[in-house]
Amino acid sequence: MEPCSCDTFVALPPATVDNRIIFGKNSDRPCDEVQEIVFFPAAVHDNLKELLKCTYIEIDQVPETYAVVLSRPAWLWGAEMGANEHGVCIGNEAIWGREEVCDEEALLGMDLVRLGLERADTAEKALNVIVDLLEKYGQGGNCAEGRMVFSYHNSFLIADRNEAWILETAGKYWAAEKVQEGVRNISNQLSITTKIDQEHPDVRNYAKQKGWWDGKKEFDFAAAYSYLDTAKMMISPGRYCEGYKLLNKHKGNITFKTMMEILRDKPSGINMEGEFLTTASMVSILPQDSNLPCIHFFTGTPDPERSVFKPFIFVPNISQLLDTSSPTFELEDSVKKKPHFNVKPDRRHPLYQKHQQALKILNNKEEKAKAMLDNMRKLEKELFKEMESVLQNKHLDVDKIVNLFPQCTKDEIRIYKSNISS
Repeated sequence: MEPCSCDTFVALPPATVDNRIIFGKNSDRPCDEVQEIVFFPAAVHDNLKELLKCTYIEIDQVPETYAVVLSRPAWLWGAEMGANEHGVCIGNEAIWGREEVCDEEALLGMDLVRLGLERADTAEKALNVIVDLLEKYGQGGNCAEGRMVFSYHNSFLIADRNEAWILETAGKYWAAEKVQEGVRNISNQLSITTKIDQEHPDVRNYAKQKGWWDGKKEFDFAAAYSYLDTAKMMISPGRYCEGYKLLNKHKGNITFKTMMEILRDKPSGINMEGEFLTTASMVSILPQDSNLPCIHFFTGTPDPERSVFKPFIFVPNISQLLDTSSPTFELEDSVKKKPHFNVKPDRRHPLYQKHQQALKILNNKEEKAKAMLDNMRKLEKELFKEMESVLQNKHLDVDKIVNLFPQCTKDEIRIYKSNISS
């Protein structure tokens, strides 16, 4: 199942610089899938009798939801990764193991990412939201648009300004590990072994009943619920191990730029190419000083090496992110109609369209490609300098921040347009 992949990372002090927690994720998805960057403001829901429509099923709504920024496959309700106004970040991974994947439509792991962000103001509360919903509604359903059948269990990396949690699931069973310092990553495999800080009340009994654990040895979640030899997990080839090595190589000096370099790394397979490729990337700076803003960078385009990481900061009255929002197709929506996915509409947003046109130039004209990449890196460098200044000087020009992400996207599109037309 290696091709169906993602990689999510977190680094906490003392592995990072300036008392910041750094979160990062590459979303590796089918190569023709469009990922959009969307913002939803905080909301109060007075009519709790009205159910909330997620990707496939309806669930109970809560009285209040927080503002969120999401990077999501444009056809579904949930998200691959995102952040909320309280500095909580979540990314999920596809995982498989001994427990069978349920084909029945329930909550997708990506729905659980969004629900965790909308309903929790700390990482641990988000963990609780997700496991409660998992117990009540279950997880399942096709995770791809079109005729490809693609279903899986999920793992999650959840971080806030103070700590991170790894949550790994197998059907309704789960285990969670708290991370308070150093580095941690997840990939497409179970990785929680014997350090378990929270767990499903029946996770051990079920493993015992199934003959996956003898009840005598120390309980090892990954060993029981998957086919992994956990003793060799950190030395076997694969993206999980490669990601761990890259984090450790920079331990003590990790910045948001280091995280971006890791996400751009092709030799490790973390920046994926092929039928499944890195369709979008995210890096967040979560300062432990609550007087400083959290800064979330998104690409909204495939291949982080040939994309621009653009910053987003939560402030009141954010401008809508029109250039990274996909067209909606209410009448022919392939998710709401059964049988699903007979129609696969064109979901490319303005940034995605221009980026794809520009990629053709990158592939065919070497000199022009270099000039364009230079301009993209120059734009990115200016943005990084600006964001570093916000964090050092503790000064936010709110009027400017309202339009920060949309303006950066327009600047990126301008680079592509000038190269396409010249």
